[in-house]
Amino acid sequence: MAAVTVLICDDHAGFRTSLATLLSGDADIEVVGEAADGAAAEEAAGLLQPAVVLMDLTMPGVGGIEATHRIVTNAPHIGVIVLTMVEDDDSVFAAMRAGAHGYLLKGARKAEIMHAIKGVAAGEAIFGPPIAARMINYFTVSRPPSQATAFPELTARETDILSLMATHLTNPSIGHRLGISEKTVRNNVSAILVKLRVADRAQAILAAREAGLGTHPLPSPGLDHHPPRGDNDQ
Repeated sequence: MAAVTVLICDDHAGFRTSLATLLSGDADIEVVGEAADGAAAEEAAGLLQPAVVLMDLTMPGVGGIEATHRIVTNAPHIGVIVLTMVEDDDSVFAAMRAGAHGYLLKGARKAEIMHAIKGVAAGEAIFGPPIAARMINYFTVSRPPSQATAFPELTARETDILSLMATHLTNPSIGHRLGISEKTVRNNVSAILVKLRVADRAQAILAAREAGLGTHPLPSPGLDHHPPRGDNDQ
């Protein structure tokens, strides 16, 4: 049985080296190349025709999502696995729409990465446990119809956060409810204020309540006093 050929795409040279060393310990996997950005990954994938590309999302120039789209469009037989620190819903679904066959976080164990590479090479779609849990939560959370239409300029994640803001939850509690870090909540709150053209959180809450948000709070995966995930989880 031939080894699964892999191209590593990440802008951090040290991470690429460490990952290549990790993968070289499996006789069934062969690292055939590395790329430091999306444009280089697209070129290398065309030349090397690897079975699998491990793709970071945040890189200078051509990012991972655009590179994934280009690679899959030009070579549908190549499986792309996103391997990144980014785990927000928008990024996950954008990667899936671009054609990614898998999505792992950089904290994944060696066995998990090996399994994903071999699974995607065999035609499977592989998502790490944290990403799979987020996807399940996204599709099972009940959203009142008004939430989907009240503020069309907001993303689904921003709408969820605004709805929880309207119930007067703090950022740590919102982060715990949605399974994201407090830093991610803060970034989304800032975006909400800009998009709604309001000066502060109080005005955003007022606009949300007037639109009917906050009357059907999202279900919590646990008790609010549990600590939220740290920023290093991003």
